[in-house]
Amino acid sequence: MNRSKREEIFRRLKAANPAPRTELEYATPFELLVAVILSAQATDAGVNKATRRLFPVARTPRGILALGEEGLREHIRTIGLFNSKAKNIIGTCERLIEHHDGEVPADRAALEALPGVGRKTANVILNTAFGEPTMAVDTHIFRVANRTGIAPGKTVLEVERKLLRHVPREYLHDAHHWLILHGRYVCKARRPDCPNCLIADLCDWRDKTTA
Repeated sequence: MNRSKREEIFRRLKAANPAPRTELEYATPFELLVAVILSAQATDAGVNKATRRLFPVARTPRGILALGEEGLREHIRTIGLFNSKAKNIIGTCERLIEHHDGEVPADRAALEALPGVGRKTANVILNTAFGEPTMAVDTHIFRVANRTGIAPGKTVLEVERKLLRHVPREYLHDAHHWLILHGRYVCKARRPDCPNCLIADLCDWRDKTTA
């Protein structure tokens, strides 16, 4: 895929959705961090259902710690892997208070040092909370990048690096939101909706659906 195709793909995605946002509900960087930790192997809708109960009760590291791990588990019990996620969130809150005065750091190394936070989560926080042009490659982005030919790669890190290199700079900040939403609602894993895809004519995938 050449540069002009990529530019047109992102021009169309932007025209259709000029200000894309995460579907996770949050009001502060800390709430976003908790929501993203909870979102591993869970839907955004499921996470939002849990955080609507959690955040009115505890929306800061100290508030979460006041609940304790058992109390936190009760609020997130509807989410898969809630036991390990509760443990990680408690550990993250402790580290935020001990090392960052209770604030979420805008630094990759510091974020990845938090329990339950890997490269993808750090990228989400850096992009969505702090406005950095990062690329958080999840299963949707990995699929879309490979299918379309925008940034094919065998690993998540390879796709991330290619996207950072090939996505036109003016679109880079919002690109990960556009690609996630495109993968979630159009370029789906089992039944991609190619007939209603706004970039189908630019996509390099040979197995496009016709109905």
